[in-house]
Amino acid sequence: MTLDPALASAVGRLARVPQLLVACDYDGTLAPIVEDPSTAAPLPEAIDAVRALAALPCTTVAIVSGRARHDLATLSRLPSEVHLVGSHGSEFDTGFVGGLPAELVDLRSRLEKAVEEIVGATPGVRLEPKPASVAVHTRTATRPDADAIRQAILNGPASWAGVHVTQGKEVVELLVLATHKGTAIDALREQLGADAVLFIGDDVTDENAFAHLRGPDVGIKIGPGTTKAGHRVADPDTAAQVLALLLEARRAHLPRS
Repeated sequence: MTLDPALASAVGRLARVPQLLVACDYDGTLAPIVEDPSTAAPLPEAIDAVRALAALPCTTVAIVSGRARHDLATLSRLPSEVHLVGSHGSEFDTGFVGGLPAELVDLRSRLEKAVEEIVGATPGVRLEPKPASVAVHTRTATRPDADAIRQAILNGPASWAGVHVTQGKEVVELLVLATHKGTAIDALREQLGADAVLFIGDDVTDENAFAHLRGPDVGIKIGPGTTKAGHRVADPDTAAQVLALLLEARRAHLPRS
């Protein structure tokens, strides 16, 4: 598939910046969306490009996902050179749980209990407890059940003081920290001293990351829907093609730097 010329040109310019941060969502970006999230395997072409980009000098790769960081590491099986940021930017390292203040640990526990009571045994609804949040997935529930569960959560625990809400495709997540993918990109940019960022994502939650891009940064939205990203591709396979193009262009540029 031939890439849009404007996107190909943007990728070529991005390949020439001194310090580059390449960041991607996982589900729907590196891995196609599947009904059972535990089987979401990344595309081999995408993983090959991610691994190779992470091995280049002056180039950092991060996967920024709504998944818990532990689950992200288990599914992606990426090397330590690739930064894994879980829970929409709440988890930057494996010691995160111990760093939560006691009052936030208590709030998260109360959230989980309240959400469990709302969901009960509703078929097709899956709870995903995370270190600083509780996510409720409704992708495999009936539409009436999904709508009822979502509304009960939004009218109930989502309205508690200190609770932050993130809504994505068939998921509502209640967090005890005010973080999202945009603040995660900001933190990575500052920590790494990146001159430019490429961010690729498909979900509603990725719009926070697109909104935090600036200057020479490039945002790529996968699939339909309104977006703040400057570019769009049809599917994860095309996103893998973009990563491969960036890898080729950056390899060609770096030896001459």
